[in-house]
Amino acid sequence: MANFICPNCGNRTISSERTAGFGGRPKGCSRCGFGFVFELLDDYYPAPNAAFFVCDSDARVTGCGRGTRELTGLGDTDVIGRPVRDVLGLHFSNDDDHIGTALEWGVRVLDKKVTVHAEGDRPEPAKADIFPAYDDDGGLLLVLTPK
Repeated sequence: MANFICPNCGNRTISSERTAGFGGRPKGCSRCGFGFVFELLDDYYPAPNAAFFVCDSDARVTGCGRGTRELTGLGDTDVIGRPVRDVLGLHFSNDDDHIGTALEWGVRVLDKKVTVHAEGDRPEPAKADIFPAYDDDGGLLLVLTPK
């Protein structure tokens, strides 16, 4: 059994399958209908005010979930297709590149201090949890929790 989380609504589910049916189509969210969910190695409980960003293998934003406008002041059309580091103005302590680490090594990076300085908004301290996509396309789920 594996744990899954929806980047749109934060719903957690447990399932033995990564796909829906026989076709290999990614498993979608049963609560909100979002097109796919992320598999987690362990169960993960995001804070109620966490912001979710889905990125492709080049760290460009492909989708936003709950909490993004509250944290950044930006909506879907403001961020989709743009590099997540740039559009969110992410600055990790010690200038570490935790997003690059998650993409390159396919590992989770949890509880990292980050400053989010999205366009037109004031800098906000946050905690970053980064989950790689366990599929052939790569990518990642970035969860930012305001401090």
